This record gives sequence, structure tokens and C-alpha cells, in this order.
Amino acid sequence: MQRKRVLPLAALMLCTPALAGPAAAVASPQTVPAPPPATAPTAAAPLRILLTNDDGYNAPGIRKAFERLTAAGHDVTIVAPLTNQSGTGTKMMSAPTITVKHPEPKVWAVDGTPGDSVAFGLSEVFEGHAPDLVVSGTNFGPNVAGLATHSGTVGGAVAALESGVPAIALSTGGVTAPDPVSTVNAMGPTVDFAVKLIDRLRARAKSGPLLPAGVGLNVNHPIVGADGTGVAAGVATTFQDPQTLLEPDFTDSGDGTWKVNVKVNLRPAAKGGDVEAVSADKIAVSPMNANWNTGPADYAATSALIAGLRP
Repeated sequence: MQRKRVLPLAALMLCTPALAGPAAAVASPQTVPAPPPATAPTAAAPLRILLTNDDGYNAPGIRKAFERLTAAGHDVTIVAPLTNQSGTGTKMMSAPTITVKHPEPKVWAVDGTPGDSVAFGLSEVFEGHAPDLVVSGTNFGPNVAGLATHSGTVGGAVAALESGVPAIALSTGGVTAPDPVSTVNAMGPTVDFAVKLIDRLRARAKSGPLLPAGVGLNVNHPIVGADGTGVAAGVATTFQDPQTLLEPDFTDSGDGTWKVNVKVNLRPAAKGGDVEAVSADKIAVSPMNANWNTGPADYAATSALIAGLRP
């Protein structure tokens, strides 16, 4: 899914160093003047947020997000999968029935994918009054490069964009296999940044839409420091690196089954991509849309390719 041509300026407007915290302000002070402090959007109304994920409704990432977003004054409702749905991408169930549990106030657990959860939330939980924003995450582990294409976290955000609701996919992790302790610790800084980002969206939107129509943000926060509690080195507007990251290997067991081995195969990062940013301890913010369109240049190339063809 090539999303790198989709409105890069939309994210560029959002990701000034003021969002990054103290580390961003000290980068290249000799040549780049420090930006003015971000104005706190105290007059902006709190948002009604549908919070989902792919790790399950009770996973640490979504619970941290719920706590921090609620503490920031937003009206947050969890509508997320009942069980872990990592790697389900944009899949949506086609069964005639679906099980939904309501274990506590402001929490709905849907026995399906992130896309199913968002669909149920928009249709039933927020019936007649769509949320201002869907936040998906924060995910345990990164959703950069090819991982984003198959990510249930990103899939939940895509389901929202398809329905015309602004969406942010939020993930925590580097490009190596995630360490449980440092990843969970880094979820705190991840959600702190999400609160800043949402404040920025509210301040810039005034009474208009939070994001341009059809555009969402895929946010990947690195793990900084040995324990994951460090501050990111900055914020970068990025695109989805075209590499796959994961390389599967299949071994025949001789009985009709195959053993599956998956390893990280990290190639040189594309300049300006999400892998490059996260590898440099920066927060990667990639604009995305809900379809597979590539842009006018590829459209023109395809038109030239099929010119003159007839059924």
C-alpha cells in the first residue's frame, strides 16, 4: 500500500518540533531558530473519541491511552476487539452474528477484528452522532514499513476513514523484536505525545475538521533508553518505507504441516521514511488514506500502458 504521496503537507503542518518535547528544541540551535511555544488550546472543546486497537480491549496500550486521553478532558469510549487481533489488517467479519460484551462503563468488547469494532462503534455505540476522532492503539510494537500494511491497528484507523471519521493509528516500538518491559514503559511517552498531537489538531481546526477529508495519521513512537522511558529525539513527517521488514521461512515437517520461522530482515531505510525516523529515535508521523490510490503520476503511467488495448 503506497501512501507516501498522500497530502504530505497535511502532516508537515502538524509535526513541528514543538510537539516533540525538550529534545527537539535543542536540535541544530546554531542554524535553526527555536519555534515559539505551542499555544495551549484551552478554549477548544473536548473531543468525543472512539478508542480501539488490535491487541484487545484490556491490553496495556489501550488502557494507558484511555487513562491519558480521559485525564486530558476528552470523552473516551473503548470499542475494541475481545481478543488479540494483531496482524488482521483491514479484515472485517462476514458472519451473520457477532458477540459483543459491555464489561464496564465506556468499554465495549467486540468478538471480531479492529475493523468490526470500529464498524460496531460507529453504527451502535455512537449511533446518530459520530465521534470527533478514532484513535487506534497504542499498539504493542511498531507499525512501520510493510508491517503497517498488515496491521490491525492501522486497519482500525482505515475503517474509520472509510466512514468519514478522522483517525490516528498509534504504535510503540523500534524496528527490532519488542521487549515487553521497555515497550510497555514507552507507551507512556507515546500517549503523552498523542495528547499533544490531538491538542494541536484541535487548535488548528478551530470549528473545522480535525484533518483533511479522507486523511489519517499513522504515528510510530520509538523506544528510547534502556527502560523505554526516554524522550524521543524529535518528530518527523514520513512516508511508509516500502520494505517488508519480516522474512518468513517454511520448513516441511513431512506430515502435511510446515513449520514457520519469521525473522527481521532490515534493509537500508528509505530516506524520509518511517523506518529511518524510528531508527533515529524520532516519532514518525505518516499521512495515510483509506484506499489504494497511488497518485497522478502512476495514474498517467497506467493510462499510457493500456492505451489502445481493447477487450
